[in-house]
Amino acid sequence: MAVYGADYLRRLLAAVEDFERAFEAWMVTQVESDHMSSRGLMPTVWTKDRQDAAKVRSLELDVAEAAGAAARAVSVTGAHIAVAGIGAIDPIANWSLMSAPKALIAPQDIRTTAATIRGRLHTLISEAEAAEESGIPGFAPSQLHPIVWSAAAAHWTTHQYRVAVREASEALTVHWKTKLGRTDVNDTVFWQQTLSPGDPEQGRPKLTWPGDPSDKTTKSMRGGLEPLTKALNSLATGLNLTIRNVTTHTRDELGEQEAMERLAAYSYLARLLDKCEIGKVQED
Repeated sequence: MAVYGADYLRRLLAAVEDFERAFEAWMVTQVESDHMSSRGLMPTVWTKDRQDAAKVRSLELDVAEAAGAAARAVSVTGAHIAVAGIGAIDPIANWSLMSAPKALIAPQDIRTTAATIRGRLHTLISEAEAAEESGIPGFAPSQLHPIVWSAAAAHWTTHQYRVAVREASEALTVHWKTKLGRTDVNDTVFWQQTLSPGDPEQGRPKLTWPGDPSDKTTKSMRGGLEPLTKALNSLATGLNLTIRNVTTHTRDELGEQEAMERLAAYSYLARLLDKCEIGKVQED
């Protein structure tokens, strides 16, 4: 798992600051609106009257170039924003959508995201410098599964480790419940039904490990191991009961190491689930 060094993070911070400067220079040529004013139907920026078209285009290209260099900072810090009906998006990489009808983002979204990224990068730089001074190998939670880290990042960088773990655990479950259309059951029952043996039923899709279900995972073990889907059922259910429920229903704070281990467990589960096949009953 890659570790971000302090030098890399500082370069990323400089790229974000360059993007902010290019963005604000371009905004001088634009009329700025927001979703309330545009009522969700119009762009949130458009070119002011009597602007030099060539200059505006040049400034736009400067923003696009700077965004290309800075966009990586969003995934590193988990600073995506949620858009209703769309999901999580990278506002820096998608800055140009402000000029489109039914714009998904507004200028203030860009500014807020950039400020959030700077704050999180400063924290990550301090931690990377401390790790380098200690000589102990570091750990990069930002390289965990994207669903897990995106939900945890905002709380992790402010050292709210229990909340970070809780949000990550809920995000993974919500992701799969939404994808499979199973908002009709609670979390533990969802995993038990979705990863249970047998064929899917009407309104109850299932996730199954690909391959021949009669194959044993390890031939050399006595009797072999059960197919992975059954093991995934136990893993998902166990994590929900021992991690998600505990972090949701108690206020006992977690240490950084404890939280890392819990996030890593969910990240591993998330990657296994990505490999599963979705089984559904076809509607008539």
